[in-house]
Amino acid sequence: MGFRSYLLRRVLYAILVLFVILTFNFVLFRLMPGDPEKMIIDPNFTPEAKMELRRQYGLDEPLFKQYINYLSSLIRFDMGLSFNTRRPVWSELKERLPNTIVLFAATFIGTATVGISLGVYAAANREKFAEKFVVGSGLFAYAVPGFFIQLLLLLLFGYYWPILPIHGTMSAPPPEGTFAILLDRIWHLILPAGSNVLIGFGSWALYTRNTMLEALSQDYIVTARAKGIPRRGILYNHALRSVLPPIITLIFMSLPGAVSGAVITESIFSWHGVGRYLLDATLKMDYPAAQGAFYLIALAVIISNLLADFAYGLVDPRIRVGAGGQS
Repeated sequence: MGFRSYLLRRVLYAILVLFVILTFNFVLFRLMPGDPEKMIIDPNFTPEAKMELRRQYGLDEPLFKQYINYLSSLIRFDMGLSFNTRRPVWSELKERLPNTIVLFAATFIGTATVGISLGVYAAANREKFAEKFVVGSGLFAYAVPGFFIQLLLLLLFGYYWPILPIHGTMSAPPPEGTFAILLDRIWHLILPAGSNVLIGFGSWALYTRNTMLEALSQDYIVTARAKGIPRRGILYNHALRSVLPPIITLIFMSLPGAVSGAVITESIFSWHGVGRYLLDATLKMDYPAAQGAFYLIALAVIISNLLADFAYGLVDPRIRVGAGGQS
């Protein structure tokens, strides 16, 4: 009963946060400088044509009516027509969404694998050069702005050592054959996903190292050593297993940042995804397109937060214990 009530509260909070975000999204794009109607209405149009275009885009309605229509349409994933392309926004987003998912999955899996592995390796080599190197590189990656690292990689592989593609999701013209296309996509994925791994592995490695060091100092580890259990078995079967719950929560907690970080990465590497679509739509004052992309990213972040809360509730019962001490 306690876990269900905890989860219900988190869902209600998520719905409230989504409502607030969508409200700010509606207001913000209408307070921005510029006239979005100039994107769709030519001054040479007849008054009848102008009125018809305003009606099609819902610009002839009162502001409150536009807000209600805006909320009800987003719930149905009806995001209207783009001012720039005159195409349905949801259709354009569906074309870009697979690219964003691929970049996100590659980044997330790579960061988790590299970060956790290096953290365990650093804890196993306490006070050795390996630990100092992992800690130093992790702190450096954590402290330096991510976009700065990505720009350095662009300079390195785009000018000094041009061996990797620095923009796009596929070569133009694309290669022939399914396998060749797959390899070409992976080739284009290396730099944006790899840069995200360089940016994000530090926090994972440092957190895993610290939790592993704490576990390795516990009495049950001393007992395991006294029994003659091999060092590898102690490291992975005892210490790592005991710290998996907080590491799992770290995995889910990093989901929102990985989703929102797609905007910067896709913009820098010209990745044909939702984040780049949001930036282009904002610069062109394409309000329906920008609102649709922002809604999709906000929804992904909120769902990621819900998954993190759910993981918290599973691995740490203390957070769902009520004030009276009953779960």
